[in-house]
Amino acid sequence: MKPTEEQQARTRHIGHDDLFMIARAEIDQADTPREDHFVHFHGVTWADYERVLALRGDRSAPRITYLEGTLEIMSPSLPHDSIKSTIGRLVEVWCLEHGIEFLTAGSWTVKSERKKRGVEADECYVFKGFAAPKRPDLAIEVIWTSGGIDKLDVYRKLGIREVWFWEKGTIRAYRLRGERYTHARASVLLRGIDLVELASFLDRPTTSRAIRDYSAALRERR
Repeated sequence: MKPTEEQQARTRHIGHDDLFMIARAEIDQADTPREDHFVHFHGVTWADYERVLALRGDRSAPRITYLEGTLEIMSPSLPHDSIKSTIGRLVEVWCLEHGIEFLTAGSWTVKSERKKRGVEADECYVFKGFAAPKRPDLAIEVIWTSGGIDKLDVYRKLGIREVWFWEKGTIRAYRLRGERYTHARASVLLRGIDLVELASFLDRPTTSRAIRDYSAALRERR
């Protein structure tokens, strides 16, 4: 989907006071965006990033990403959040059908001051070490409107084992090897899940219909 001029990311080189004023305005209007909306700030310190996180509080939107001095504030649209939630629900259906234990972690903020990175996935999951997880094993990202930070560049030094990107009806999986992600034909964490099949159920008119139809498809193959 090609963004309109209004939807495209705005880039700003500004002082600290302006950063927090604009960040607060973005946070306050994040509840009802019509389209994905990006704002980028450059020359942002780690302390500035932490303060913006504190301004946002425990709300799930906007989502805030930090990469080596660049701060991104992204307010997701309804289609964006609907797709990410439906993907998540279908992942959970697949795990339940296959006896896979999981912990849903939502848009968990994962960050490292030493690595100058911080990120919040659209959805993320933990599959082991449930008592005290340090990071998610799987992160899911939806690309509805272009213009965001390269999330793989953020994730790669944070040790997220696998990342899925949904874009234009297709889910692509990336596996972390060392400090590089490689495109994977299939999920390594959820062996046997068919991402093409899962994505095909995202066109249902409701999430409940997608869940019912996907569950029925999985049970037919038992």
